[in-house]
Amino acid sequence: MSMEDRYQKGLEVLQGIDKDSAERLTELLKDVAPDMTRLIIEFPYGDIYSRPGLDIKTRELIAIASLVTQGTAPAQLKVHIRNALNVGCQKGEVIEAIIQMSVYAGFPGALNGLFAAKEVFANYEEKGDA
Repeated sequence: MSMEDRYQKGLEVLQGIDKDSAERLTELLKDVAPDMTRLIIEFPYGDIYSRPGLDIKTRELIAIASLVTQGTAPAQLKVHIRNALNVGCQKGEVIEAIIQMSVYAGFPGALNGLFAAKEVFANYEEKGDA
């Protein structure tokens, strides 16, 4: 698959999750690392998220779980919580995924994840996306 095919496939997947995400990402990175947007679209979304075997909802719950256990990427965790809601995950599913991570990330990691979810849920409802 060519680089352009990877990019287009990734862009389609990303826009299916959040139609404005690529534009926001481009804007955030344009002054510091504009090529990073292309890399993010091509690899995670063009190569990984587009693979058969798991649906997008499951992939987003896995991303949330991974980010909770890492505990080092609160902004990205919030993005993936919002993405999970965008693709049809229920708040309860997101909460359960985070609570499950208390076994692996400890209570501080799970609590941080729950606080991130609380913030995303409030913003999501406020903007009328719920």
